[in-house]
Amino acid sequence: MKKLIWIGCLSYFVIGLAHVVLGSILPVLLQHYDQNYSAGGQLIFSQFAGFLAGVLISPLLNRRFGKRGGIIIATALLLTAEIAYAFLPPWEWMYVIAVAAGFGFGMIEAVIGTIIIGAVTEGTAIAMSRLEVLFGIGALVMPLIASPLIANGAWRLAFLIVAGFSLLSLILWGRGHFGNLQRILDERAPRKVSASAHSSQSSTQLPYKGKQWILLGIFILFFFLYVGTEMSLVNFMPAIFIAKLGMTESAAALTVTFFWLAMSTGRLFAGVIAEKISYRVYILSSCLLTLLLLALFPFTDNLLAAFIVIMLLGLFMSGIFSIALVFSSKMLPGAEESTPSIMIAAGGVGGALLPLFMGWSMDHLKVVQTAGLLAGFAAFLFLLSIAAWRFQSRQAVQRKSSSI
Repeated sequence: MKKLIWIGCLSYFVIGLAHVVLGSILPVLLQHYDQNYSAGGQLIFSQFAGFLAGVLISPLLNRRFGKRGGIIIATALLLTAEIAYAFLPPWEWMYVIAVAAGFGFGMIEAVIGTIIIGAVTEGTAIAMSRLEVLFGIGALVMPLIASPLIANGAWRLAFLIVAGFSLLSLILWGRGHFGNLQRILDERAPRKVSASAHSSQSSTQLPYKGKQWILLGIFILFFFLYVGTEMSLVNFMPAIFIAKLGMTESAAALTVTFFWLAMSTGRLFAGVIAEKISYRVYILSSCLLTLLLLALFPFTDNLLAAFIVIMLLGLFMSGIFSIALVFSSKMLPGAEESTPSIMIAAGGVGGALLPLFMGWSMDHLKVVQTAGLLAGFAAFLFLLSIAAWRFQSRQAVQRKSSSI
C-alpha cells in the first residue's frame, strides 16, 4: 500500500505539472502564435475536454487493460502530448495535442483517486491529501521553472520537463510490484458477457436511490464550479497581474508559484483538520473564506496586498477538492466506485467551460470585472456547501429518529 501511495504521489506530481504548464507560459505562447486570450481560453477548454473524456472512458479501458494498464496508457499519452507541445506545431494542432494531454492526466487522476478511496478505509481524507500535496508541489514548481525559461526565451522547454517526469512515472508503473494489490491493479473484466448478465450489470451501474440523486446533483454542481474556478484562477492569474498591476511576463508567472506554495502547505494539514472538525465544517468554512478573498481581490491595487490575497486563497482552497471528494463518497454509501469518477468528470467540465468564459471576458471586459466573476463563482460554491450541510443534518436527524 505504501508503494502504491508513493507512486500515486509521483503521478499526482506529474498531473500538477501538466495542469499548469499552459497557464504558466500562456502570455508568451499566445504572443508566439499571435493569438488573443479568447484563443487561450479555447486551448485550455480543449485540454479539459480531453480531461473529461479521459475520466469518462477510464472505466472502459480499466476493464479492458486493468487499472495499472489504464494508468500506463494514459501516462504514455501524456508523455507523447508534452513532447508534441514542445515542437510548437501549427496553432490548429495545439488543440489536438491539448485534448490528448488532458485525456492522459484526466484518466490518471480518476483511476488513482478511485483506487485510494476504495482501498483506504481509515483516514481516507489524509491519504487523499497526501496525493493532493504532491499535485500542489507540481503545480508550484512548474511556474517557478517557467519564469527563468521565459526570461531566457527557452519557455518551450517547460513541456519537456513535464515529459521527463511523465517518463519516470511510466517506468515505475510499468516495472513496479505491489504485493497483494497486484491482482486488483491488473484485474480485467471478462470479454464475453451474456445478455442477461449484461442487463443485470447495467441495472447496477448507477447505485443511487431517492434523495441521493438530489445530493449527487449538488456535488456535481459543486465540483463543476470549484475546478472551473481554480483552473480559471491559475491559468489567467499571470495575465490578470500583467493587465492589473503592470507586471512583466516572467514575474507574473511567479504568482502561480505563490498560489501553489500556499496550496501545498495547506494540504499538509487539510486531511488532519477535516478529520477532526468534520468534512462538512471544513468545506463550508473553506468556501466562505474563499468567497471573501475573491470578493476582495478586484480591489487590491497594491502588489504586496494582491500577493497576500493570492497566498491566502491558496491556503484556504487547498483542501476543498480532496475533502469534498471524500465527503461526497461518504455521503453516498454504496456508490464508492462511481462517485469519485462522476465528481472528477464534473470538475473536468467546469475546468473546460469556465476558463473558456474567462478567456472571453479578458478580451471583452475590464480586468476588474473578470476578477469579479471569480467571486461570483465562489458565491455559488458557498451556497452549494450550505445545501450539502443541511442535507447531511437532515440525514443525521432521520437516522437518530429511526434508531429510537
